[in-house]
Amino acid sequence: MVKFSDEKLKKVDEIIARYPEGKQKSAVIPLLHLAQDEFGGWLSVDAMDYVATLLKLEPIEVYEVATFYSMFNLKPVGRYVFEVCQTGPCMISGSDNIIDYIKKKLGIAVGETTADGLFTLKTVECLGACGYAPMMLLGKNFREHLTPEKVDQIIEECRQTAAANN
Repeated sequence: MVKFSDEKLKKVDEIIARYPEGKQKSAVIPLLHLAQDEFGGWLSVDAMDYVATLLKLEPIEVYEVATFYSMFNLKPVGRYVFEVCQTGPCMISGSDNIIDYIKKKLGIAVGETTADGLFTLKTVECLGACGYAPMMLLGKNFREHLTPEKVDQIIEECRQTAAANN
């Protein structure tokens, strides 16, 4: 069973206290982020059930939120998650080509992770940076005006960072 550390439980209490009495459901997104960060970068059913327990919600109420938003991972992901925008402005600017390039370069399909556990490819809806299309989110950073050459540089940066931190 998953459980937050005492330190994280204090953070949980702080987050829940932000909302009026009886409105603890409003804390579901921040608690899901906390759980995803704490429990390996993804949300298992046990982790979502735990969040439901903390908020005194039915598990389905947490599942509905976690499955709706692309920022939550419902299965293990690689160390680097390439979230490529696939909505109109990015598509017009070539995001389909970028997605295909990443699939070929890394040898994975959308939703898959490389065998070495470094990379996961996801497609997402609008990330709100249409003027920088095609683009993707990598961690908390936008990577913009993507080209195959820029993708190669990003992959190499990630590999070098991973090697330096091992």
